[in-house]
Amino acid sequence: MDMTAGTGRLQGKRVLITGGTTGLGFAIAERFLREGARVVVTGRDQELGSRAQAELGDVGQIWFVAADAGDPAAVPRSVDLAFERLGALDVLVNNAGIGIEAGLLRTPLADYNRLMDVNVRGYFLYAQAVYPHLARRRGSMIHIASDAGVWGEQSIALYSVSKAAVVMLGKMLALEGGPDGVRSNVLCPGDTWPGMRHMAPPGEQDRSEGGDDWPTPPIGRIGEARDVAAAAVFYASDEAGFITGTTLLVDGGMTAGYHVRDNSPLAQPGR
Repeated sequence: MDMTAGTGRLQGKRVLITGGTTGLGFAIAERFLREGARVVVTGRDQELGSRAQAELGDVGQIWFVAADAGDPAAVPRSVDLAFERLGALDVLVNNAGIGIEAGLLRTPLADYNRLMDVNVRGYFLYAQAVYPHLARRRGSMIHIASDAGVWGEQSIALYSVSKAAVVMLGKMLALEGGPDGVRSNVLCPGDTWPGMRHMAPPGEQDRSEGGDDWPTPPIGRIGEARDVAAAAVFYASDEAGFITGTTLLVDGGMTAGYHVRDNSPLAQPGR
């Protein structure tokens, strides 16, 4: 449903989205704005951030704050700036992430450190920095993990490890946040277009995510960023007020089990 700003399920909520200038983060920011939220997005690239702010400025109130989730000093600074822009914080969307295309034993230490710093430590530090603000307003956290954190993918092995850690991080934060009414939930997207920009083999530049060779999920199509954004809206809304500590797969059924080939008789309905 196409909502206009000021009339949606997130009316009046103030949201910080890390890694919100492209891909899933951008789609979540756009949908949140249409649902009535005011939003701050972070990112490493000033040009992409300025572009995102300009593109989404017609949808609702949005600000860009430059911050690298892998830099411990940048995290509290960006949270302070977000609070200054918004006046309060109701929702944190931990989304900033990077990946590496390599088996685990072939992953260089430098790539290990960088990936874990962004994908795990960054989420941890943002949760710590935002928590006092969320506790004052009985807010919520949404952590973007991956189906690779539930059903490991050998070709992106360390990424899978990091996203499995995010799943458990979300659960532990739900336990600690419960007494203050702070909810913590995890979204696990499957193959989604457009997705994460920062994925390449060791030593290569980041490249745009592909998709031509992705297997088709049982639902019959590749996921779209709007699918993840819709799930995020539910988690951030008051409708999910009794939901915390959960992990939701948004993967079209890919992790439901082994999938028979399309030309197999077993793939035909009713057989």
